[in-house]
Amino acid sequence: MTRLRNYIIKNLSMIFMSIFLSLFLIASIVFLIKLATYTAIIQLLALDMLKLYLFVVPELLFFTLPISFFVAAALTLFKLSNDNEAVVIFALGIHPNFILKTLFTPALLLTFLLLFNFLVLFPHVKTLSKNFISYKKSEAKFNLSASEFGHKFGDWLLYLGKENDDGTYSEVFLFNKNKDKETLISAKQAYIVNTSGILRLKLLNGESYIYSKDNFKQIDFKVMLINNTLDTNHISYKSTLDYWTSSERKDKKKTMLITNTILSVFPIVSLFLILSISIVHARHQKGKIYLYLFLSIVAYYGATLGLQKYFGFYTIALLISSWLIITYILYRKAVVARF
Repeated sequence: MTRLRNYIIKNLSMIFMSIFLSLFLIASIVFLIKLATYTAIIQLLALDMLKLYLFVVPELLFFTLPISFFVAAALTLFKLSNDNEAVVIFALGIHPNFILKTLFTPALLLTFLLLFNFLVLFPHVKTLSKNFISYKKSEAKFNLSASEFGHKFGDWLLYLGKENDDGTYSEVFLFNKNKDKETLISAKQAYIVNTSGILRLKLLNGESYIYSKDNFKQIDFKVMLINNTLDTNHISYKSTLDYWTSSERKDKKKTMLITNTILSVFPIVSLFLILSISIVHARHQKGKIYLYLFLSIVAYYGATLGLQKYFGFYTIALLISSWLIITYILYRKAVVARF
């Protein structure tokens, strides 16, 4: 029995890796094409593109692993049927439940991996990715150069008289105007400060003039920081629970929780279906396995997206229980009754 179990797992592993690598490569290419669109907005080095790719790897794994397992498991058992090995197994008195138990362990481990992936890793990598892109955009906005023309610096108009060899600027002027007052700042020297991804303009040895209808103020300073002039939209959260329970983007997180929970358990709740469509009589059944695989994936993923619009979080229990009942009945009629 141990040899038979190892034989099935060995065949499953080889088919799984070939399917998974193909799907993962295709998904990676699609993402890299999407990544290329960012270069039209911000400048990305090869290392930056590698970072963005690593941020999306958990998401690529989440959508390729369950489909790869489902297809690989079905093709593994279908191969046993085509080689008449399945008939021999059942002729020796081995019950189909043995094959079910053999596939149960890798399916359960994969389900736990997928749940950990989207519940724990997703919030972290999504936050890192968005903050990194936001930081690169804000960094691009700081691409200042000394010229006779001014720059838009948040709410300020900025003029730089000279750019020095050490990366600092000389003869710096900033102007801001609103309904109540006007502010003019001049500094002999300025440079950009990057503190934990927050970019600021540091002014040295200057004067600030504030004018309103009622008064006029002059302030001399040695150091002044212009803070929060560019919104980098950094996202932060304290824990995984804090991320999922926060009110920010609540509706989108609800949809993600429902969809990803159902997709995470796809490998384990589809075991009955895998045996039903892949264990056939090679001589008497043509085994339209590829059509069945396609229809099964479309039905499961389609029901996941469609039912949650009407049932919300109840979709998880409703779809999983319905899928198990239907596929178990099919398993009893298509496999247990015949073998």
